[in-house]
Amino acid sequence: MQPEPTKILAVDDVEENLTALEALLADEGVTLIKARSGMQALELLLVEDVALALLDVQMPGMDGFELAELMRGTERTRRVPIIFLTAVATDERRQFRGYESGAIDYLFKPVDPHILRHKVALFVELFQQRQELARERDSHAAALARIQAHGDNSPLAIVEIDAQRHVVAWSKGAERLFGWRAAEVAGFGASELKWLDDSQRGDFAGLIDEMIAGTVPRTNRLLRFHTAEGLTLDCECYCSALRDAAGRLFSISLQILDVTERKRAEATQKLLIGELNHRVKNTLASVQAIATQTLRHSSGPSDFAPTFIGRIHALASAHSLLSGETWQAARLGDLIEGQVTIGAIDGERFHWNGPEVDLRPEPALHLALVLHELVTNAHKYGALSAPAGRVELEWRLTNDQLVLDWRERGGPPVEPPSRRGFGTALIERSLRSDGGSAQPHYGAEGMGWTLTLPYASSPRLRKKARPAPREQGASGSGSDGKAHLGGRRLLLIEDEPLVAFELAATLEDAGGHIVGQAATVADALALIDQAECDLVLLDGNLQGEGVEQVARVLANRAIPFLFVSGYGRDHLPEAFDAVPVIEKPFKVADLIDAIAKLAVPATQR
Repeated sequence: MQPEPTKILAVDDVEENLTALEALLADEGVTLIKARSGMQALELLLVEDVALALLDVQMPGMDGFELAELMRGTERTRRVPIIFLTAVATDERRQFRGYESGAIDYLFKPVDPHILRHKVALFVELFQQRQELARERDSHAAALARIQAHGDNSPLAIVEIDAQRHVVAWSKGAERLFGWRAAEVAGFGASELKWLDDSQRGDFAGLIDEMIAGTVPRTNRLLRFHTAEGLTLDCECYCSALRDAAGRLFSISLQILDVTERKRAEATQKLLIGELNHRVKNTLASVQAIATQTLRHSSGPSDFAPTFIGRIHALASAHSLLSGETWQAARLGDLIEGQVTIGAIDGERFHWNGPEVDLRPEPALHLALVLHELVTNAHKYGALSAPAGRVELEWRLTNDQLVLDWRERGGPPVEPPSRRGFGTALIERSLRSDGGSAQPHYGAEGMGWTLTLPYASSPRLRKKARPAPREQGASGSGSDGKAHLGGRRLLLIEDEPLVAFELAATLEDAGGHIVGQAATVADALALIDQAECDLVLLDGNLQGEGVEQVARVLANRAIPFLFVSGYGRDHLPEAFDAVPVIEKPFKVADLIDAIAKLAVPATQR
């Protein structure tokens, strides 16, 4: 930006004199502001900043001396240099009056042009220097104001300590964080304030000593502080020492960031990872035990597979219920209904009744396996093995005990077995591990069990709408795994290698043809562009990335697809609620049925 030209005020009642001055100073790079009287000069000085005033002494009305005195009496014009120009011979008394009124020089007409130009150039240069200093002052003040504003608005608490360990600066951020105002802490020793936790005073004092001694010019520490209200804060403290050229300490700056929430989050994350590790290993150990014991008590592969898979599905159903309640508790009614939902039992032949009961996670998982064993045994040997058989389950709360009565009616007569099988042992030991018991009853009318569990009242779970039955078919209905995919071309999008291997083998055994597999969103999109397929099996998440983009491309191209996912419906893309979901772990029959139905043209479904 080009600076404005420097202005000079010339005051003379004779126009010719003003014109002569203008011509004389034309080459000096200045702008001459002309006034014909003292009053006109004062008016101009109200709006113009001038480097120099050239005043004629003899003027009608207000002479040059009076104008100079008025200029010296006003703050705006007090420091404007004044040079008197006069054609009247004067004595020392008049010159003294001129200097007394504020003049810095006294020139007689006719004025020597060289003298006038040099004097004007000198005062123009001084004026320009003053303006530059003023601009730098304003610039520095603005910069300091911005720094101050940023410091006041910063989430950091900025505290400055001098070489005597006294607080010399306390930012607005420090006021917000700790609750003390700057005036309340100024001059106090940093260790005298009640902001340090007692356990941190020694570490803090040692840190300040090292910084004063110069052994640690800058560092950061995790320290614990207290607010004026007594709250405890975990803070990261970034420290730096400022020294002069001789190495003397000016001050120590402490920039303090409150990381209390972060530390709590890290502690929670550590706890969750530990809990997840515990739960996963317990679940894997349970699966291992189920597999080992089922194999030990099975007559062969044809007996092992459905029994083992059924137990895994019962466990998965209970996990889904607990996950929906963030592993706080599960309703007993929902566990029972889960057996109907996964097709373990026909709802028309199974009646249950009892109050609402919330079970803690471990008893809920155990009871889910127990219920599945009871249903499985009823199908194999009990009431549900006969067309007219039925099962009744009632429960009640008695003396801090949950008592469940399982009664089978209309089945074959039962007698105590000659040897205890794994199912019976699983029922008894599962409840015993929670401090409960399981008592079997054998009779001509059918099998019965009395199950007990300790029960303590707990906060009620939030009311939620019961989930709609899953898209998976019920056992004993539909194809029962006998549906054939008839060479349909299938695209498999799954990021877990073992699951992808199992899916591919299952689909090929059912007559499907795998035309391609992908494990990432990018690979899936590329494969969809290249491969021709009749249907796509899409995982709900690919290596931590959502699959909404893949689902949208499939929908836009009218390619039928279904989700095969460990996520429930709530965690899948909302725009595709109508797309079928097969939840992991899946039943082969349910998967094949869902594919067969989806591959049928929409007009024929």
